Amino acid sequence: MDMHAPPAPLVTDHRLRLIIFFFLSSAMFMATLDNQIVSTALPTIVGEFGHLERFGWIGSSYLLASSAVMPIYGKLGDLFGRKYVMMTAIAIFTIGSAVCGLAVSMNTLIAARVLQGLGGGGIMVSIFSINADLFEPRERARYQSYSSLVLMASGAIGPVLGGTMSDLFGWRSIFLVNIPVGIIVLTGLFTMLPYRKPERKPKIDYAGAILLALTTSSIVLVADSSELFGSIISVQSVGILAFGIVCATSWVFVERRAVEPIVPPTLFRNPTFSLLLVISITSGAIAIGMVNYFALFLQTTTGLSPSQAGVFFILLTGGIVCGSLLGGRLISTTGRYKPQSIASLSLSFLAFMLFTLVQAGTPVFLIGILMAMHGIGIGLGQQVPVIGVQNAADSRDVGAATGAVTLSRMGGASIAISIYGAIVAANLSRVGVTIPGVSNIEQLTPKMLGALPEAARQAVADSYAAAFTPLFLTSAGFAITGLLAAFMLKPVMLPTAGAVKKPNAAE
Repeated sequence: MDMHAPPAPLVTDHRLRLIIFFFLSSAMFMATLDNQIVSTALPTIVGEFGHLERFGWIGSSYLLASSAVMPIYGKLGDLFGRKYVMMTAIAIFTIGSAVCGLAVSMNTLIAARVLQGLGGGGIMVSIFSINADLFEPRERARYQSYSSLVLMASGAIGPVLGGTMSDLFGWRSIFLVNIPVGIIVLTGLFTMLPYRKPERKPKIDYAGAILLALTTSSIVLVADSSELFGSIISVQSVGILAFGIVCATSWVFVERRAVEPIVPPTLFRNPTFSLLLVISITSGAIAIGMVNYFALFLQTTTGLSPSQAGVFFILLTGGIVCGSLLGGRLISTTGRYKPQSIASLSLSFLAFMLFTLVQAGTPVFLIGILMAMHGIGIGLGQQVPVIGVQNAADSRDVGAATGAVTLSRMGGASIAISIYGAIVAANLSRVGVTIPGVSNIEQLTPKMLGALPEAARQAVADSYAAAFTPLFLTSAGFAITGLLAAFMLKPVMLPTAGAVKKPNAAE
């Protein structure tokens, strides 16, 4: 590959770039908040529509659709220009939100959530790709850290906001509020974001797009099969897994022959790209995948109420914020992302190994310190995979590379959640009914746990602490896998504004 200078920033006026970044962040907040805000409204929705057996599909349908289209949106942005691809994604999400808010049945709501996901997946990928057009690599690291804060903010306030809006205005309001926000963002991007027309003629890889979407959907369904089908080894799950393997194999053959493959095979010839995908998968597993299990761990082993346990997530979120801001600043200043990735995964590995020593009765402030440590670790390396692959890929493939790494993070989280759930369930099943007053330990709510005699509460706490030890060891295994990949990264120096980038197959 010949030496070339990276494309000039899409917008040169600093104030205009900040305004555009604000609109992009608003779109990201809207898309990520929607997936979090639904959680606390689910009981109300089920109460109105019934069909408790389809409860899991309200969340899974969104994740399924958004994951399936992430790489496709990235490639479409490369082929047609990111402005109108991004606007299309926002429009689809906004229309999907309106249909969700007007849903008349559980089936209608699930279908509308699929439509939302088809837009939400495009929003996530397109934002990071447009950031690559707006900011040169070092400056981009700082702004990507701000985008990470938007993700964390939506995760922190989503459940609270969802419950509050449901109580005050009804559950439909959590969807309908997206309509004015979507219209404002669409108007802002239409008037202020310039259109950069790609130089090459668009040729869409339809077969590759369909096969990749089917492969991704299969992974998400298998990962969520314990909730959707009752068991990860159910007949449906095994059938979907076999179908996914066939689709994945076919996709590889199709991509090798496609003129414009959805994920160009040439990307995998660069060791940096492959290593960053591994880091992204493991990061998703230990960051996104662990959130719900931290909440369960706190409530079952310490006796904290849900609201008290929620306070500890301030430490986790605060650590992520501090780590993300520090990591972005360090990458912007030094031009290197490898040290941040190593530090990130090292901190998380250490935190999980220390978590294996936590028993029922361990002082809660020590647990808080470990959660803050893990949060800092997540934040330090959060933007590394996106920054790294965008720098490693040719400018014509930035969108495809961004879509692949974004999808890999979500895939890592989905797979890890399934593994974690199986580990906890398998260990708790050994307890049986040996605890007086407890017929099924997995169905204990915090309120029921608080009503048990002291001896029974202690036995439950000990059982959960023992069940979580192999889970934390598994998380440490994910972290060490990512850490090994981080050590294998080349010490790449990000180019400064106007510098000539020297692509290297061994980059």
